[in-house]
Amino acid sequence: MSAEGRNLPAKDVSGTSDPYCIVKVDNEVVARTATVWKNLSPFWGEEYTLHLPMGFHTLTFYVMDEDTIGHDDVIGKISLSKEVIANQSKGLDNWLNLTRVDPDEEVQGEIHVALELHRDAQTTCLRCHIIEARDLAPRDITGTSDPFTRILYNNLSAETSIIKKTRFPHWDETLELCLDEAGEAESGSVTLEVWDWDMVGKNDFLGKVEIPMSCLHRTPLLQGWFRLLPLGNSEDDAGGKLGALRLKVRLAEERILPSLYYQPLIDLLVEAVISPTEVDDPTPLTLLEEVTTVESRQDIAMTLVKIYLGQGLVVPFLDYLNTREVHHTTDPNTLFRSNSLASKAMEQFMKAVGMIYLHEVLKPIINRIFEEKKYIELDPCKIDLNRCRRISFKGSVSEEEVRESSVGMLQTYLNSIMEAIVNSVSQCPLAMRVVFKQLHKRVEEQFPEPENEDVKYLAISGFFFLRFFAPAILTPKLFHLRDHHADTRTSRTLLLLAKALQSVGNLGLQLGHGKEQWMAPLHPIILCSVASIKDFLDKLIDVDHDSGCDVPQRAVFLPQ
Repeated sequence: MSAEGRNLPAKDVSGTSDPYCIVKVDNEVVARTATVWKNLSPFWGEEYTLHLPMGFHTLTFYVMDEDTIGHDDVIGKISLSKEVIANQSKGLDNWLNLTRVDPDEEVQGEIHVALELHRDAQTTCLRCHIIEARDLAPRDITGTSDPFTRILYNNLSAETSIIKKTRFPHWDETLELCLDEAGEAESGSVTLEVWDWDMVGKNDFLGKVEIPMSCLHRTPLLQGWFRLLPLGNSEDDAGGKLGALRLKVRLAEERILPSLYYQPLIDLLVEAVISPTEVDDPTPLTLLEEVTTVESRQDIAMTLVKIYLGQGLVVPFLDYLNTREVHHTTDPNTLFRSNSLASKAMEQFMKAVGMIYLHEVLKPIINRIFEEKKYIELDPCKIDLNRCRRISFKGSVSEEEVRESSVGMLQTYLNSIMEAIVNSVSQCPLAMRVVFKQLHKRVEEQFPEPENEDVKYLAISGFFFLRFFAPAILTPKLFHLRDHHADTRTSRTLLLLAKALQSVGNLGLQLGHGKEQWMAPLHPIILCSVASIKDFLDKLIDVDHDSGCDVPQRAVFLPQ
């Protein structure tokens, strides 16, 4: 599930908004995106995998405008029923107009009642035992409500007492309606309404339950918990004036069986690793790669990494995949460049085992970049002299001064990052070091020629820098290094640093060959880093070959 917005209304005096999204399942908040500051067409770039109860009814997206003072403003919402999502077999991927938020539609909770039709020779009475309610919507500023219940049938009604300051009222009251006074007692519905009593102004609606009279004729005593429903007003999309969300939502129903049912599959997967066959022989792992799509390979890789971590076999599992990948690669320049199962498994393994390590190395520097909020730009086409602070006291700042200042700050940040990385050998998880050592060996065996001397370093740095550290610098929130996405200025700084770190990971071999020649001022520091990177990688793989198999690893599986 992911989202982006467009054409949102301006809620702030500056003529813009600071939007974020809240995701609710049946009125329970399950996710919140980061705030995108000063943007009416935000791209959150966040994906969530939510584990929903089988009986959920509605998935709702609220777009809010964050205010530093006072309450956040509601911009609009989109509600999707379970049926609507389930009917899209390939998932929902559409732009949908935001609708207005009507307080009478924002209901939640359940009510516990018992209804009984009581007949005698002269009269027919409806007795309704209002027992309790739970998880009602908070309508008062205190975060509670003052609820009471009203029963209605035709022109008859009765009410319970008011329970003050609670969202979990307990009434235990019986209300009676004499249906003879209501005329025809065979048709229509009995309605139960829950309201929040207000001393000043009108009462607030908390939800309703409608029970057809025909049900009571079939079942004279009807008792249970009933979900409170909204009034049922049609949603108004305001003609698109509230903007729109592009939602990508897919509902997958997964039935998880007891573990013993999966044991034969586990045995097959374990056998493929502990008793490896010839490199070209088919195994359950090779068949998995053949039958999975590129889109599903990341999920498959994560599942396999979890399985082999649980079995204590993640190191031989990755060695098996990497050996096959290296063996089937003839051009060293294409090694691990595709989204193969080996590449995806290495990515997921580093995230699972190395996340704490990543935080220890990068978090202080990332925090510093966020706090300093420097204006940094090297591309002459993007330099905005109005956005940078004065760098010189001689007069207005020039583009050259902006570039010189930017180069200096980028060099400072990059030096800090490189220093933290090259001094982190002892912090790197043992399993990662052993996996990299085995990878180094497999590549060296496949490409022993002198002209391919750097390939064994590139194989490791491609994962370590290009698929782990550089993405974490580019989007720190997705790696849980920050609680919110960076603003536009900081995002640009992180992008330039990630580009520089990618060049370091490529050992500077592609410098000067791309379109971004304005990155040239950083080339000297990148080239100077290559020797220290090779030395770092040599130290990283200087570890006992078998030690990674016996040491329990700190695996951290973070939310997607």
